[in-house]
Amino acid sequence: MKGSLLDIGFRDYGEVLKLQRELVKKRRTSEIHDTLILVEHPDVITLGRRGTMENVLSDQLPVYYIERGGDATYHGPGQLVGYPIASLEDSKTSVVSFVRKIEEVLIRTVADFGIVASKVEKKPGIWVGEKKLASIGIAIQHWITFHGFALNVNTDLQKFYSIKPCGMEPSTMTSMQRIVGKEMPFEKVKESIIKNFSDVFQIELTEESIAVVQ
Repeated sequence: MKGSLLDIGFRDYGEVLKLQRELVKKRRTSEIHDTLILVEHPDVITLGRRGTMENVLSDQLPVYYIERGGDATYHGPGQLVGYPIASLEDSKTSVVSFVRKIEEVLIRTVADFGIVASKVEKKPGIWVGEKKLASIGIAIQHWITFHGFALNVNTDLQKFYSIKPCGMEPSTMTSMQRIVGKEMPFEKVKESIIKNFSDVFQIELTEESIAVVQ
């Protein structure tokens, strides 16, 4: 199956949220293939459908109310964020299966760097022991997915103290850098995500520019 890759670097959250919504419309009408957006954001807090301001502990960061599942999440520099814009109808994939596949992508990726992570029932994301290494929160519109995953690569973990991540204590969060004990090669992690996403979803990703996809 053919797909598109948008590796768009460091971008404002609001800009990329608008892009996602535009691509959902285009995917619904088959103007584009399934698309994986990879991005890093400036500091931002997002609140999913179950989110409340009680879980936002700081007024120093912008807050976005969004369509995905889950509660409060922090995005920022050193975190690799992926937004798959994909048709569940075309691939005949259930929502649960889609989330499990994203978890598998993340588990394979961190394994490439010597980290053993696992899934935890009813807690989407990947975990290393009692610590959460990556978060997942997706939205579905007309059976097209958007929003996605956030992998803490070299993330400043102190920033999670701006929220109660998914209602948990901020100390629950960890990063690849914290686990390995040194700064991780961000671009190499990105390459691993792309390879493992392609393998797990059985999709051939071709890198595109935003101008081409839009």
